[in-house]
Amino acid sequence: MRLSSLFLIFATAMAADESSQQLPSADEIVAKMMERDNQRKAAFRGYTAARRYVLENSRHHKRAEMLVTVKCLDNGSKQFETVSASGWGAARSHVFPRLLESESDASLPGTQERSRITPQNYSFEMAGKDSINHRPAYVIAIAPKTQNKYLVQGKIWVDADEFAIVRIEGKPAKNPSFWIKSVHFVHNYEKSGVLWLPVSDRSVTEARILGATELTIEYFNYASNGTPVSASGELAQGSRP
Repeated sequence: MRLSSLFLIFATAMAADESSQQLPSADEIVAKMMERDNQRKAAFRGYTAARRYVLENSRHHKRAEMLVTVKCLDNGSKQFETVSASGWGAARSHVFPRLLESESDASLPGTQERSRITPQNYSFEMAGKDSINHRPAYVIAIAPKTQNKYLVQGKIWVDADEFAIVRIEGKPAKNPSFWIKSVHFVHNYEKSGVLWLPVSDRSVTEARILGATELTIEYFNYASNGTPVSASGELAQGSRP
């Protein structure tokens, strides 16, 4: 038998094995994700946490930092308090306050449903499988059904065991301003008890005048029902969310 024939047989066998391990459909994954999400919402009692925002523009050698505390109520709405801010004056005076105001508005019960990753707001397409923090995850492409300013275009990574979103990567569905050429972001989440909470964000905004500006957000000091949580987001053993 020729060597090329052996490789052909091997490739055919591999293809057959792959076809026998078909991934579930995006709709199946999303249905389970919504079911688990509703269960987690029922257990949610709110939390307090701290965040560190860092804004950097290398072209103009600008940098600003802000530390805030956040209180998330059991209905999901958020209240922010600035602890300290330093550096780039325009960022401290305009950018940081608008960030907090926008997130506070988006967290209101009447607005939350417009920004959630649900079949009402998005269409879904299976993109493959990956590993996040040594855990298997499904990768699903998401496309907004409307040009809602709270929606995004990109991909989500869904934990294959718990059907929770562990990563979101993409861009806004609607360009926030003529002065903005592009925005790309990555949001990461980790498990805290029965909940999955944000641990880090990174976004790069390409503006027509300022050029690229990078924003990073670190989430830490989570506490749920008075129980401290580590910087990694893990609740103390035996605690409840």
